Amino acid sequence: MELELYGADDKFYSKLDQEDALLGSYPVDDGCRIHVIDHSGARLGEYEDVSKVEKYKISQEAYDQRQDSVRSFLKRSKLGRYNEEERAQREAETTQRLTEEKAQADAISVGSRCEVQAPGQSPRRGTVMYVGLTDFKPGYWIGVRYDEPLGKNDGSVNGKRYFECQAKYGAFVKPSVVTVGDFPEEDYGLDEM
Repeated sequence: MELELYGADDKFYSKLDQEDALLGSYPVDDGCRIHVIDHSGARLGEYEDVSKVEKYKISQEAYDQRQDSVRSFLKRSKLGRYNEEERAQREAETTQRLTEEKAQADAISVGSRCEVQAPGQSPRRGTVMYVGLTDFKPGYWIGVRYDEPLGKNDGSVNGKRYFECQAKYGAFVKPSVVTVGDFPEEDYGLDEM
């Protein structure tokens, strides 16, 4: 490999051929460029196809035996999933939250009128269409068909249908934001025009 120094006007200044010399020992100014000439025979883009690059692989057993790995550090320090107390506490909190959600969901029945007051959103009225567990996220969810097109879906999520409604009229919310009661459809007086 050769290094050549060119000025801002593309005029050749000198070769950078002294291995132990610092860059400051050459006449380098603002706007100068260093031109690299590669004589190794490597082609441009030779390593763009990563399937040709040999990858380092290690078995799980060999990695577990290493003392200088992140996994061994986490085990020694009892951090993350290797902290049994913290994991047990998280599982207890999850079980407690699921129990509370189930109790809230049991108080809501399909076909009931409701008002949804999600944080940061205006109240929305609709009809409860689904109550229970879902495949898209853990926990209990309430499927609501809104009176207005204020929802996110048509009663299906990721290809699985939970209830029927028009597009943008359906939504899934947590039981804690649903209030069941006598919430008639709002009439804005638009039918009289």
